[in-house]
Amino acid sequence: MELTGLHHVTAVSADAPYNHRFYTQTLGMRLVKKTVNQDDTSAYHLFYADGEASPGTDLTFFDWPVPRERRGSHAAVRTFLRVRDDAALDYWAGRLADSGVAHSGIETRDGRDMLPFEDREGQRLGLIVDGGRGPGVPWAKSPVPADHQIRGLGPIVLSVPDLAPTAAVLTHVMGMREVRTYASEEGRAIHVFEMGEGGPAAEVHVKVEPGLAPAVQGAGAVHHVAFRVTTFDEYDEWARRLKELRIPNSGKVDRFYFRSLYFREPNGILFELATDGPGFAADEDADHLGERLALPPFLEGRRAAIEAGLKPL
Repeated sequence: MELTGLHHVTAVSADAPYNHRFYTQTLGMRLVKKTVNQDDTSAYHLFYADGEASPGTDLTFFDWPVPRERRGSHAAVRTFLRVRDDAALDYWAGRLADSGVAHSGIETRDGRDMLPFEDREGQRLGLIVDGGRGPGVPWAKSPVPADHQIRGLGPIVLSVPDLAPTAAVLTHVMGMREVRTYASEEGRAIHVFEMGEGGPAAEVHVKVEPGLAPAVQGAGAVHHVAFRVTTFDEYDEWARRLKELRIPNSGKVDRFYFRSLYFREPNGILFELATDGPGFAADEDADHLGERLALPPFLEGRRAAIEAGLKPL
């Protein structure tokens, strides 16, 4: 029973039309599922991924009319997205600048080349070279050349005031390995934990920032981080493990496109364990993902009312 990497990261947007334009046109990702938040059907849930909607490539957004995030600790503070090589990173430095997206330039940190930047709502992102490791299939209709496309999720950076409680959950509960430490641009210690085969698609970076006030979620924030569970049998084992360890959790949740378990690590950051399957082609043809509003069967009977409450993208 082993987590194999990041499954998806879900963030918050207060401007769905802008969000859709930026992630599909500027970043060239594929909208692989246009659906709604199953717990709040007034909000879109938009999934952007690689050309085949591979697990481990999804950056997703809830569309909520909320103010901007108040930044702080006890939060996921940056999401890296993987590109293949330095040539791709050079391409993106130019593309972002040409698109009016400010960035601080290419830098080398933790032995890897990366390009940090933010979207207009303050979502903290970064591109990082993966050397071809991890899932990622080009999308034929992307405005970005295939060799330079975003391949999927890279490391997620968490900010916590105290490493020990979070490290205990990552290692003793979730089976990750602490493999190295490096310094942030501010000189803070960042501890790297890896799962599965390791590499940029299977890492959590934990920045220790004592004394920083807790973040308040809003537009530009990360809502939760999800990790890959390969099979339904392992999913059942994870549900039993959380129960045996007496870790408060959601219990089993069937999201139709995957099955989920939710719990918070000790510093309050929401984690999800999500299965690789059934996948986004469960209710749409793989060649036409994201072209219409998709609703799981338990919401289909409410389609007219749900569609009436959503703004056009």
